[in-house]
Amino acid sequence: MAQVWRCAGLRWQGAQPQLVWEGGQRSALSRGRRVAFRVAGGERTCVGARGNSCPVRAVVSGRNVGARCEECARLERAHSVAADTVADDPRPYHVYLAWFGSGMVKVGITAVERGDARLLEQGAVVFSWLGRGPLMAARRSEELLRRALGVPDRIPYDAKRAVRSALPGAAVRRAEVEALHARAVGLGGWPEALEQMPFAAVDHVGAFGLDGLSSAVGVVGELVTGGVVSGELAAAAGPDLHLATGRGVVVLDTRLMRGWELGSADGRAMAVPVRECGGGGVQEGLF
Repeated sequence: MAQVWRCAGLRWQGAQPQLVWEGGQRSALSRGRRVAFRVAGGERTCVGARGNSCPVRAVVSGRNVGARCEECARLERAHSVAADTVADDPRPYHVYLAWFGSGMVKVGITAVERGDARLLEQGAVVFSWLGRGPLMAARRSEELLRRALGVPDRIPYDAKRAVRSALPGAAVRRAEVEALHARAVGLGGWPEALEQMPFAAVDHVGAFGLDGLSSAVGVVGELVTGGVVSGELAAAAGPDLHLATGRGVVVLDTRLMRGWELGSADGRAMAVPVRECGGGGVQEGLF
């Protein structure tokens, strides 16, 4: 019987993307490397919550990027800092500005101990810290900045993907973030417990491999039993792998891999549902 693995998702170790497998194994990804796997069979099952397995091993949809059943998703959200249900976390937090493309900026918070891991996970092209302090002060600052600057706390992944191959130059990217940072630190009403931080842009274009990236022709809509994904890694940003195939670049959201049993694939053809970029439709086995 061929060996199969269950993927636990994409993680960033420093500026290095890695596929993580249940059991702790990791596969480092580098540009130009062939990424190829087949969906071995069976059904996609819930990955559980808070490090615990789903008690009923519920079946989840192939298009569910969370890879969780309703109950496990609820449990995961209930313990999330972003859900505003955790108030007693003693760790210090950063408040940040993250830039994904011209006019696409969000504000958010992340634990200081995580460094820029959260920004890499989101696919932030450029970011700068705004402040540092206790969790509740960071939350209040985040809300203040969202309202005052008119920026959201999240940006859809389809919007991020659409602009990665047509980003402005480094100086323009930096200037857009710097201008918003200056507006932010000039606002009144910051919580006294939050220490403002000077502007210092961090640019992830090199880490993601976005220089010279070709426009994507499609996005994998879901994995299916017996399906095959195959392509050379052109870029990786957030959870997305941009794979060069014989028909062009196709984006794979690695969150779709979680919960499936996956095996190795020798072929070079893409055989999964792919959504055309800009078209909104799904073509089965487009590649």
